[in-house]
Amino acid sequence: MTRRPQKRPLARKGAVAASTLGIGAISLVLVGCIGIGFAVAGGTVSEDNLYLGVGENATRVSLPRDVDDVQVAFAADASESGLAQASPRDVSAGVARIQEEQARAEAERLAAEEEARLAEEARLEAERLAAEEAERARIAELEAQQAAASQAAAESQVSVEEPSQPALSEIDWGQGRESFIAEWTARIDAYLAGSPLAGYGSVFATAAWDNGVDPRLSPAISNTESTKGSFCFLPYNAWGWGDSSWSSWEEAINAHVAGLAAGYGGVLTPAGAAAYCPPHATDWYNKTLSQMQSM
Repeated sequence: MTRRPQKRPLARKGAVAASTLGIGAISLVLVGCIGIGFAVAGGTVSEDNLYLGVGENATRVSLPRDVDDVQVAFAADASESGLAQASPRDVSAGVARIQEEQARAEAERLAAEEEARLAEEARLEAERLAAEEAERARIAELEAQQAAASQAAAESQVSVEEPSQPALSEIDWGQGRESFIAEWTARIDAYLAGSPLAGYGSVFATAAWDNGVDPRLSPAISNTESTKGSFCFLPYNAWGWGDSSWSSWEEAINAHVAGLAAGYGGVLTPAGAAAYCPPHATDWYNKTLSQMQSM
């Protein structure tokens, strides 16, 4: 019987070779790591002297040239880490400052508004007090004027005497209208000659007839008050009559004569003089009467 050759010794030899190769590879790795550790501890490592592997399959590993490079890298990492941790604290501080500034600005705004409000209230109060004071002064002045006018009127009525010859005694109201106007037109024109009212005798005479007024009264008052229209304080107001003004002498004459009929009885009397010119009623009455008698 033929015996087959034994192959088991070959298999065992292959296993031993593989184990040897594995141990060699591990040894190379360990030697490389130990070399790196020694290089770092010694201060420098040359990247030209470190290869991992065997023969053509060795791999070149790039290492820092200097321990300082490693330290710089670590410091950079630490700096970045510290900045990342400090950033939230810096932002919080900035937000706090902004909020503080906003709060201060708001407080200043509110203070300014309050100050403006108080100033406005003070101004309005001052205006109110000034208006009240002005109103009191106005009322006091009116009361003083009224009192003075009443006193003057009372004094004038006491001191003015009735004329010895009433003015109306010389007026002939029995003649016709045309005759009356013609007569008094001539007499009034003669009286007003050379004055701004010259030539308006017919207007005076016609108005006197139509209103039943002594035809001499209005012309005489014009002399007492404005020297026959020479010094009028308002346009065409020759009689110092209130605050009236007119646009022509004809309009003014008709208005004044009608007013004498309505408010003064159309004749010269002490009571009428006191009402027409309260401050100087006696003097006014005597001057006007003298002018009427000259016509």
